[in-house]
Amino acid sequence: MAVDPGERPAPTAAETRRVAGATLIGTSIEWFDFFVYGAAAALVFNKLFFPTANPLTGTLLALSTFGVGFVARPFGGVIFAHFGDRIGRKSMLVLSVVMMGGGTFLVGLLPTYATIGIAAPIILVLLRIVQGIGLGGEWGAAAVMAVEYAPPHRRGFFGSFPQTGVPAGMLIANTSLLLMSAIVSDEAFLSWGWRVPFLASIVLVAVGIVIRLRVAESPVFEQAKSAGKIERQPVLAVLRRQPGNVLRAAGLRFAENSTFYIHTTFVLTYGTVVLGMQRGDLLLAVIISSAIGLASIPFYGWACDRFGRKPVVLWGSLVLLLMSWPYFWALDTRSVPLIVLATVIAVNVGNSAVYAPQPAYFSELFEPEVRYSGASIGAQGASVFAGGLAPVIATALLDATGGYDWIAVYMSAMVLITIVAALLSPDPYRASLRTGEPVPV
Repeated sequence: MAVDPGERPAPTAAETRRVAGATLIGTSIEWFDFFVYGAAAALVFNKLFFPTANPLTGTLLALSTFGVGFVARPFGGVIFAHFGDRIGRKSMLVLSVVMMGGGTFLVGLLPTYATIGIAAPIILVLLRIVQGIGLGGEWGAAAVMAVEYAPPHRRGFFGSFPQTGVPAGMLIANTSLLLMSAIVSDEAFLSWGWRVPFLASIVLVAVGIVIRLRVAESPVFEQAKSAGKIERQPVLAVLRRQPGNVLRAAGLRFAENSTFYIHTTFVLTYGTVVLGMQRGDLLLAVIISSAIGLASIPFYGWACDRFGRKPVVLWGSLVLLLMSWPYFWALDTRSVPLIVLATVIAVNVGNSAVYAPQPAYFSELFEPEVRYSGASIGAQGASVFAGGLAPVIATALLDATGGYDWIAVYMSAMVLITIVAALLSPDPYRASLRTGEPVPV
C-alpha cells in the first residue's frame, strides 16, 4: 500500500542533530578549501603565478583568480540544483566535497610560473573553476538539508549550522597559514610552506565524505517524491513560477557577501601593500572574528526564529552600512586592537546577522520541488557580483584612487541593495516547508 505523504514521521532529535553536524563539518571543510586559496591569493600567488607584474597589479591578477571561483559558483549551483531537486539532496552533499577537496589538493601540487611559465596561472584558473562549481552546489544542499530536517520553530537555528562552517573553515585556513608563516622563513613560506594547508586538506575531505555518507535523505524531499511532485526541469520551473523570490534571495545576499570578502580577504592586500603591516597582525584580526563567528552565527540563527528573518537581516545591514568608513579609519591607525575591534563589529555584529538567517529564509521562499534550485540560483548568482568581485573591485578602486573612500561607497551601495530586498520580501518564518502548502510570493 502506498505511503500517505502526509503521514510520514517527523525526523527524530538525533537525526536532526546528525544532519546539522554533517552540514557543519562538511561546509567547514569546503570553506577551509575556499579560504585557504583566498588568503594565499592575497599573500603569495601574485609572486608565484604573476611575477612579471608590479606588486599591486600582480595582486589584482591573483585576486582575479579568486574571483573566478565565484563566477563558476552559479554554474555549480544550477547543475547541482537540477539533480538535487530531481534525485535528492544527499548525493549532492557528497559530490560537492569531492570536487572542492580534489581541486584544493591539486592546487597544492601545482608548479609555479618559474617552472612551467604561462601554463601555471592557466591551470590555477581551471582548478579554481572546479572549486567554484563544487562550492556552488554545496551551499544549496547543506542549507536545504539542515532546514528541511529542523523542527518548524527552530529552522533558523539549525539552518545556521552550515553557515557556521564559514568562520570554522576560515579559522582553520587562516590559522594554518599563520602557523606556517610563523614557523618557516619568508623564503621557505613562499617556496613550499604555502602548499602545506592545501595538501593537508585531503585528510579533512576524507572525513567529510564519510560523515555525509551516513546521513539519510531529506524527509521533505522524500515526501515530495512520494506525492509525485518531482519536477523534470526544476531550474526552469522556479524561474518561471517564482522569479521574484529568486531575485529577492539574490538581493538579500549582497550586503554580507560583498563586505565579508573585503573584511577578510581584501584587508590582507590593503594592510600589507598600502599600510606596510605584517600579514600576521591582519590574519590575527580575521582569526579572532572567525572564532567569535562560531557563536555569533548560531545566536542570530536563534534570534531569527524568535523575531523573524527580516528584522535580523535589517539590523545586520544597518550595522554594515554604518561601518563602511569607520572600518578603514581603524585600519589606518595600524593599531591591532582597534583593527580587531572594527573587524569584530563589522563581521560578527553586522555580517553574521545578515548571513545566519539565509538558509531558513531562502528555503521558506520556495516550494519543495524547486527549493534547492531557487535557493542556489539566488545565492550563487549574487555571489558573482557581490562576493567574488568585491576584492577585485576594491583593489581596482584602490589602484585608481589611492584611497578607500570609493571602496566605502561601493560597500554602502551593496548593503543598500540588501536593505531594499529585505523591505520588499515577505517574512514566511512560520510557513510550512512541505508539498501542497502555500509559498509567499
